[in-house]
Amino acid sequence: MENEQTIDALNKLVQINNERIEGYHTALQETEEGDLRKMFTLFAQTSEKNVVDLSSEIRRIGGVPTDRTKISGTFFRVWMDVKAALTGKNRKFILDSCEYGEDTAIETYETVLKDNSPNLSQIQQTMIKSQLALLRADHNSVKSMRDSSKVNH
Repeated sequence: MENEQTIDALNKLVQINNERIEGYHTALQETEEGDLRKMFTLFAQTSEKNVVDLSSEIRRIGGVPTDRTKISGTFFRVWMDVKAALTGKNRKFILDSCEYGEDTAIETYETVLKDNSPNLSQIQQTMIKSQLALLRADHNSVKSMRDSSKVNH
């Protein structure tokens, strides 16, 4: 039972990272701005590494990593907003939408940690906290770029 809860919790993180990867790959196809392309590529790579690490841990404890995304709720709206903004070339709106998506990813990680701490080993908690720190850094990059866009426009 404990492993099952742990596997479910880790799979939630795999899923949010899969959504993030899909979203940033979509955004990459829609923009030609070099700095945004670089940022989207780096963010997708962060999530790709997160998925590899989480999937490895899920397998280690006897589970099967999910390969699904949930593109139905918050993240779907975020990426549709990003796509619309990219089409209209509204840089501030693109970055606002990206920041909202990053907030969603961070909230998912924080919720998994809060709700599942008793079921997560110290190693698992450390991995999740490390990944959360990377997501927060990505969030701060988006926020910083967005704030500098406000000043420049």
